[in-house]
Amino acid sequence: MKKYFYLGLIAIGLSSCYSHTYTMGNGAQIGVTQKGRNMYVLGGLVNINTADPQAMAGGAADFTVNTKTGFIDGLINGVTFGILQTQTVTVTK
Repeated sequence: MKKYFYLGLIAIGLSSCYSHTYTMGNGAQIGVTQKGRNMYVLGGLVNINTADPQAMAGGAADFTVNTKTGFIDGLINGVTFGILQTQTVTVTK
């Protein structure tokens, strides 16, 4: 059991945080934010849930989307030994 604990710590330590931002139209105008989550299993091979930025923007033409893998996402990845991977999607109108 101790071996698996150390493997989990190594997985968390080797994971990295990254962010991808793109702008639709003129970008965020009013500052209203909505968050969603992308979920994958088996190292990203199978998609469980994908956040839809267009739907999250509520029909707005101008918004900014930020997709990132942060600490919590890395923690989920490490605790499940890479079986479940998540990304946080933030849409700002």
